[in-house]
Amino acid sequence: MSFTIIIIIVTIATSLYAWNNSKVFMKWMMHPYQVYQSGEYYRFITSGFIHSNYGHLAFNMITFYFFGRYVEQAFGYYFGALGSYYFLALYILGIIVADIPTYWKNRTNVNYSAIGASGGVSAVLFASILINPVMEICLYFFICLPGFVLGSGYLVYSLYWGKNMSDNINHDAHLYGALFGMVFTGILRPTLFGEFLQQLLRYTPF
Repeated sequence: MSFTIIIIIVTIATSLYAWNNSKVFMKWMMHPYQVYQSGEYYRFITSGFIHSNYGHLAFNMITFYFFGRYVEQAFGYYFGALGSYYFLALYILGIIVADIPTYWKNRTNVNYSAIGASGGVSAVLFASILINPVMEICLYFFICLPGFVLGSGYLVYSLYWGKNMSDNINHDAHLYGALFGMVFTGILRPTLFGEFLQQLLRYTPF
């Protein structure tokens, strides 16, 4: 069984468990103030395995399913037996790294909290864009755009709303998870940066 499927199963199970146990839900969410005051650094990981509702869970896990399988297979091709473990590291570290700026910004804000796997999912999504930037990604199953176009818009959107923070969504996690995914994957396989540029230069929209 692939790590993609294992992560999805674990995330669904932990989310369902937390929904039925409010103490666990509160204990696992990312609460920067609590981390700062009490050293509860485990929240950097546990917060990525719980979600706010079925819609939030479904959106993240469906996205992760499609791109996770692709990236895990690519890593297996690039790195052999180690590929799946590098893929797991990409996802887990994506969750952690994506929360660091949010933690630092809100470490003295007792009212701020966040949950969800957005950092890890964004890391995997943008790893797939680095590997194949011209692959079409479909939004809502009918709006299809090349990965580099969608990714560029996504970064601008996340940067803008991350500064405004008016919709209570942790857009910083999306942004930094995306950047981490590309950097991490590129460090593992530096030739991807050149291949990425070559694919962009050869790309024609028609």
